[in-house]
Amino acid sequence: MSGKRIAKAREGIERTKLYPIAEAIKLVRERASAKFDETIEIALNLGVDPKHADQMVRGVVNLPNGTGRTLRVAVFARGAKADEAKAAGADVVGAEELVSIVQGGTIDFDRCIATPDMMPLVGRLGKVLGPRGLMPNPKVGTVTMDVAAAVVASKGGAVEFRVEKAGIVQGSVGKASFGDEKLAENITAFVDAVAKAKPAGAKGSYLQRMAISSTMGPGVKVDPSSISLTQH
Repeated sequence: MSGKRIAKAREGIERTKLYPIAEAIKLVRERASAKFDETIEIALNLGVDPKHADQMVRGVVNLPNGTGRTLRVAVFARGAKADEAKAAGADVVGAEELVSIVQGGTIDFDRCIATPDMMPLVGRLGKVLGPRGLMPNPKVGTVTMDVAAAVVASKGGAVEFRVEKAGIVQGSVGKASFGDEKLAENITAFVDAVAKAKPAGAKGSYLQRMAISSTMGPGVKVDPSSISLTQH
């Protein structure tokens, strides 16, 4: 993005202002002017220190309007469970042979699911899958006997989130083409899920800062109080 284009995109956005969510979405969508359908991203600054185990934030949210992209899903399973995964629409299904393929450096998927009995095998792939955030985890529903439901959720709009070192959670909440209302619904669902994942060790203010942006556009700060969360 050229300097001129960046400057133009930033016009009309006050850098320090906290915008109500509806206005923030409008500003971001107006500036999503790339030749492709830009992804809308959210970033949340949380009042946690992820170095402490009791302040770790992670989970999964099913976006009501999907993500706008089709994920390729891999399932580690055998026998009947492998058949279930294939029937549910998994793109890659296997056991030992799939472990070998991944160990060889071929990762042709965006989400990874495993049945519990496969975890000793899949555990060997920690160094490969871990850094990419692909390691199956029971906390986010990707280690499960109900592989069919997990595949359908992954294909439909399930988004995993995990707090990073600086206490930031980031995620994709749809595409610019979704329209204001659908994006607002997805953003609310995402923030709600992060709010519900508040760890026991978090002290003081939890949802501290929030911003949304498009792939190529500038960030717009959002007033967290403009998002009506369900009580928890």
